[in-house]
Amino acid sequence: MIPVLALVVGVVLGLVFGPTVPGWLEPYLPIAVVAALDAVFGGVRAKLDGIFDDQQFVISFISNVLVAALIVYLGDQLGVGGQLSTGVVVVLGVRIFGNVAAIRRHLFRA
Repeated sequence: MIPVLALVVGVVLGLVFGPTVPGWLEPYLPIAVVAALDAVFGGVRAKLDGIFDDQQFVISFISNVLVAALIVYLGDQLGVGGQLSTGVVVVLGVRIFGNVAAIRRHLFRA
């Protein structure tokens, strides 16, 4: 119940204050969100499988975001930022869909 309440409070605060993203951070934000979603769906899958570990989740969440941002930064420095961003989204997208499929199988036995 606490995570749901925290999510609701976070969404309300975001709508009320309308934070802006600095220009230098804009290329990294979408990739960071996809990396965070990958960690969240992995955490939900682990919880349903009965192997969830909160320390592992936090480390996975932070490291996914940092590594994805680092890859995009490296791509920007090499002049191929768009291609590496696409690669990160594809890889994390495959992981997200794999986790969602496992969650669906667990919940609906299908």
